[in-house]
Parts: sequence; C-alpha cells; structure tokens
Amino acid sequence: MALLQIAEPGASAPVIRRRKVGLGIDLGTTNSLVSHYNGGQLTVFTDAQGRGTLPSVVHYTPEDTVVGFAALEHMDADQADNVASAKRFMGRARIDIDDASHIDFAEGDVLAFATSAGAKTPVEVSADILRALKARAVAALDEDIDGVVITVPAYFDDAQRQATRQAAEFAGLKVLRLLNEPTAAAVAYGLDNAASDLDTDDRTIAVYDLGGGTFDVSILRLHKGVFEVLATGGDSALGGDDFDKNLADYFVSQYQLSVSDSSARRRLLTAARRIKESLTDNECVLVNLTDVIPEAPANAELTRQQFNAVNADLVNRTLDACRQCVLDAGVDVIDDIILVGGSTRMPIIKEVVGALFANEPRCSLDPDQVVAMGAARQADILVGNRSDEDVLLLDVTPLSLGVETFGGLVERIVPRNTTIPVTRAQEFTTARDGQTGLDVHVVQGEREQVQNCRSLARFELRGIPPMVAGAARLRVTFQVDADGLLEVSAQEETTGTTAHVVVKPAFGLQDDQVADMLRASYEFASEDMRARQLVEARTDAQQLIEGVAAALDVDGDLLSDSERALLEQVMSELEAVAKSDNADEIRSATESAGRATEVFATRRMDRSIQAALGGMSLDALDKEFEE
Repeated sequence: MALLQIAEPGASAPVIRRRKVGLGIDLGTTNSLVSHYNGGQLTVFTDAQGRGTLPSVVHYTPEDTVVGFAALEHMDADQADNVASAKRFMGRARIDIDDASHIDFAEGDVLAFATSAGAKTPVEVSADILRALKARAVAALDEDIDGVVITVPAYFDDAQRQATRQAAEFAGLKVLRLLNEPTAAAVAYGLDNAASDLDTDDRTIAVYDLGGGTFDVSILRLHKGVFEVLATGGDSALGGDDFDKNLADYFVSQYQLSVSDSSARRRLLTAARRIKESLTDNECVLVNLTDVIPEAPANAELTRQQFNAVNADLVNRTLDACRQCVLDAGVDVIDDIILVGGSTRMPIIKEVVGALFANEPRCSLDPDQVVAMGAARQADILVGNRSDEDVLLLDVTPLSLGVETFGGLVERIVPRNTTIPVTRAQEFTTARDGQTGLDVHVVQGEREQVQNCRSLARFELRGIPPMVAGAARLRVTFQVDADGLLEVSAQEETTGTTAHVVVKPAFGLQDDQVADMLRASYEFASEDMRARQLVEARTDAQQLIEGVAAALDVDGDLLSDSERALLEQVMSELEAVAKSDNADEIRSATESAGRATEVFATRRMDRSIQAALGGMSLDALDKEFEE
C-alpha cells in the first residue's frame, strides 16, 4: 500500500529531493569494478558470491555473450571465443601491434577479435564489460544511473580516450568525465580518513599504478582541497600481462618447450599468471606445466628471486619513468607514495618503489578497488551531489601538442604537463605570396621535427585573401577539455574565415612511441636542436632566394645589367651554401645576401611610394597638406 506525504494544515509539505546516482567505473585490462558514493560511504558493488572484481573477459558464441567469471570458465575449453585484455587494443590499429601471436584477429582492415559470433572490436568488448558492470549496479541500487566517471590510464592518448567514451555510449552510459587512474586513486586515499592519515594541508604524492596492461606514475600536490597533477608519465604498453609474458618466455627457453599455436600460448600465459600470483605469498613454488605442454617437466622449482630476475627489465622501466616524472614535476620531496593496481601486489614492487622514494608506500586500500572508489566520489560530485568538501581535480596533458610549420618543424602550442582544461592560441602567417589556403597538421610529441612526432589530425583552412608572404594573420587555437580530448580551430583574422577539427585519430600510440617518446626527447635534445636550427637557417635562405627572384621579375628594371648580374650571383652562391649542413654558415651567408639586396629594396620602396602618390611631387604633396 502506498503512503501519502502528510503535512499540518497550512504548512508547506517538505520537499523530498532524490539524490542523484553517479557511478565510478574502473575499466581495467585484467579486472573491472563499479563503485558508488552515497554521500557518506564508498561501496564497491559485488556479485552474488561477494566478489568485487569482474574479470575483463568476454566469451562469445552465436547464442550468447558471457562476461567475467562465467567467461573464465570457458578459458581452457574454448579459448578461441574468449577475449581478454581488450583494453590494450582500445583506439589502436593493426600496425600498432608488435606481438599478437597469442591472439586470433579477424580478417579485414579494422582491428577486431575473431570469435564464432563474428568479429568483435575492442570497443564492442569493452561495451559488453560495461553493460555487465551497469547491470550489477542497477541490481544493487534499484535506481536509474544519472552518469558515470570512467577511469583511464594517464598515458591514454586521444584515440584511446575516444574509444573508451564510445564503448560507454554503446553500453547506454552517460559519461560525465574520463578521469586519470592515478588521480582517482589519490582522491580515494585523500577522502577515506579511516584508511589514511594523509594531511590535506599541503602534501606531494606519488601514485605508482601498475595494472594488468598499463603503467602510470603521477606526481600530485594536494593543497586546500585541490588535487593538482604536477607531472605524469608511464607506459600504456607495460603491465602485469608483460610479466606473465616474460615468465612464459622464460619457461619456453629454460625447458626447450614448443609452443606451436595460439591456443598453447594462451594456456602457457594463464599458467604463468597463476605462478606469478602464487609467488606473491610464497618464496618458492613448484611448476607443473604438463597440462599445458606435455613435454614440460612435471615438478620444476621457481623461486621469487628467479621471477624477479626474469622481470628486472620491466621493473627498471617503471623506475626510470618514476625518476623522469619527479624531474618533470620539479619537486625535491615526496611525502606519500600510493600503490595502485593488482600488479603492485608483487613483493618486488613495494620493495623497489619504497627504496626509490625513501618512503614506505601506502597500500591500505585494496589496490584493485582504490581507482573505482575515487572515480565514484567524483561521479557523485559531477551528477550534482556537491558538498563543502568537494575536491577539485586538475589533470595535465601527458605529451606536448602543436602544429607543423614550414620546413617540417613542430611549433608547440600546449606543452606537456599543462594543466587541463586549457585553451591556448598562437598566431601564424603564410609562407608564400598569394597563398589562399592553409593545411593545419596537428601533432603530438616532444621532438623538434614532425617526422619524429605523432600525427593526430589534418584539416584545411580556405578563403585566405591573397597577400604577400607574411601579411596574413592566422590564429590557431587548441582546446583540451577535462577529459583530455582535443579540439583545434584556425581563423583568418581579416575575413573571419574559420575551420576546426575534433581530433579523432584512427589509431593509438605505437608501443615504441609510448615507451620511447619522452626518453627520446631528452636523449636527442642536442641533435634535435641542431636539426631545427639547420632547417630554420635553410628556410630563411630559401625564402630570401624566392623573394628576390619574385622581385626581379616585377622590378628588375630598377637595376643595371651589372647590378642584376651581381645580385643573381649572390643568390646563386647562397643557394649553394644552403645545401650544406652548417647552420651557422647558412645563416651568415643569408645575412650577407640580405645586405646585398638593400639597394634594390630601397629602389622598390621608392617606386611603391611614388605609385601610391600617383606621381605627385613632394612639393605638390606639401602644398596639398598646407591647404
């Protein structure tokens, strides 16, 4: 029986406001979670067996789609129809994949997994995982979902973020924000006073996040309720899966095993993961791989020390990223270290991270759940349930954004580690006389030349009034929103003609680009600068040569034959010097050639003034002004 709201006669009935429901979702490589904050308590939703994690595995058949633990039950018997670690392929193309011998991809241009239910793209797989998480939350809350915050690795590029948002839309979820995973973890620790004694007055926090498929490190400052990301780094192609792969390769090499097909490779990787997890609590385990590969030894011994040695290169890669991130942040002291991600359960991780930062890492919250918990707190704020203790999040751009300029050089407009959301603009001009259009090439990276950076998008600006080179004013604006998504626009200031693009590249960063982009920017800094100086010197020389040639065609009669011959000889000599690799020589030759054109330039200016005055003499001009 329904109850009526009763009020005293003449009194206004109390207004009952529904608290809006926002969810925090950690869409992980290995496991995914969904969490909710109700204003006083953070809850990670569990299944009927009380398990908070949902394995990021989907089993496809023509009749049904099964997600999570139910899909894992088919792993051994029907691996071909099981798709795992789809997150590692979000926003990527076939060309990006270096080692996919253990994965069955469908034929065709689009990267997709081959299943008996047809080709399934990483976006579709992620959408199925998100639907399962949504169903879990709806069953627990019995309420409509007003919006979600989904976490992504800090190093996810625009393509990967766009793919994540698209997957959520396919699952029928309204995305309030894509939140970087390290930031979400810091929020969870900063707000959960029962589990943390973080002093929120002013602290610098390092978040070391090693998940199943990605690694992130971020340096944050917490000051008066504001989380500001000072710097971020990591590797979107490094995670717990790679530790499994290294261990599997070790077994193949150590025991001379034959892994002839993708099915055997998968079984070996699964066994390697179980052994890795056993070594978390044990110093030594017995390895029995006969169920996977019959010729393998039945009882081999593997120690934690051996496991650490096998994966030392991966551990060191994470530490190198940490050191670089601290340098980028410009801080001397790290007050707290937070460990995030199930892979941080490996004892070696806590040991080396503690030694690096000379501080005991915090891991009081479940490393698998902490990211979803922080996202839930932000979702609660963004759906409208605000409080006086709201935390403001300021993330940063992981890599510099810019455009290609004349000569194949990069002009950075938004430097890396710029706080977002951000809008930055810069003025450019045309390189040639009469230029009526402009191709805007948007790039991402830290190198000086376009060929060493990543192309994001191209678009055209047409309708520029024909002018002499350098006269047009072209304003290019970069706008990065709170999700890290980029929009670029260009405007010709005289006519107001505009063009823009929302950057939606067709593929994500390649493994070597993600891993080496920052390292290369430092390693090749001197070489890049010399290359830039050479290109700039050649460009200046070429512009002078072309400008003089165009001027001679129009006003060559202002010079005597000998003067013209001398000027043409100077330009020919400059053209020869410009082919050298010595920027200083080219610059010096350009300056000398410029001085050689001064007489010609003065005569051209006089002719222009006389033409503008219509042949009027200076005496006549003075008389006209007097009148």
